[in-house]
Amino acid sequence: MNIKQYQNKDFSISRLGLGCMRMSVNPNSDRKESIATIHKALDLGINLLNTGDFYGVDGHNEKLLGEALKNQDRDKAFVSVKYGTFGNLFAGGNAVDVGPKNVKKYITSSLKNLNLDYIDLYQPARVDIGIPIEETIGAIADLVKEGYVKHIGLSEVDANVLRKANEVHPISLVELEYSIANNRIEKEILPVAREFGTGVVAFGLMRLNRLLGVRNDPLIDVVKAIANEKNVSIAQLSHAWIFNQGNDIIPLTGARKRSQLEESIESLAIQFTASDISRINEAIDNSKIVGSYMSKIIIKNGLVISH
Repeated sequence: MNIKQYQNKDFSISRLGLGCMRMSVNPNSDRKESIATIHKALDLGINLLNTGDFYGVDGHNEKLLGEALKNQDRDKAFVSVKYGTFGNLFAGGNAVDVGPKNVKKYITSSLKNLNLDYIDLYQPARVDIGIPIEETIGAIADLVKEGYVKHIGLSEVDANVLRKANEVHPISLVELEYSIANNRIEKEILPVAREFGTGVVAFGLMRLNRLLGVRNDPLIDVVKAIANEKNVSIAQLSHAWIFNQGNDIIPLTGARKRSQLEESIESLAIQFTASDISRINEAIDNSKIVGSYMSKIIIKNGLVISH
């Protein structure tokens, strides 16, 4: 099937992205299969490849992606990289640098790992509340001027930060948790993103799968019923729901196998009736499980003060 496109004034990307993190942090991942999955995605027109310099040890995910992109047409891939020394947090420390001071050093390392001359989208993995976002975006904007970065993104921010950032440089994409079991962004940040023409890269699509053991919740009951009616999996229905939330929503699939990627792609063909949407919306409004599942990481002046 043809993958739909997200289009803004500067670029066009597939409306389904491949999140590569699990290829490096899941112990059951197979390197050859991961690379084959990336190649499969590119062959099918899925060009948004999402990684981070802290995905895996010693730049593992960037190096994996770099190997996969070797001998590929560079223009076929739109590479999104998050930076921030989150490896320190995973190792038990609390020093996390997502500010402007060392962005040149971090992007130099990423470009080397990826074996690329430039990165399509570069973004801090979080925001340091002790550093004005204008300074961080300004530093990345300098990388744009120097040709190392094409576009600037943000991840896990609120509406106020997104607004301030856009005043310094256009924010092309913002990466946020958004799923059938967590629609919190619809109230405040999604309207601001649409005001500025900032696309939303949605992750956390599979949260509902982790909650299937919950009993007597209307959302679980309705999703199971509709999935059964359409003869699709809960995962596929979750992908289809987020894909239908607007042309500016770009869901990420965490597929690390070709079979998983194909299942995600099949979900894009699922059609919802007006009755389906009404039943799901009513269930969301009455559900007790809808909300964020990620811990809120708060960084101030380079130190994690809460997570």
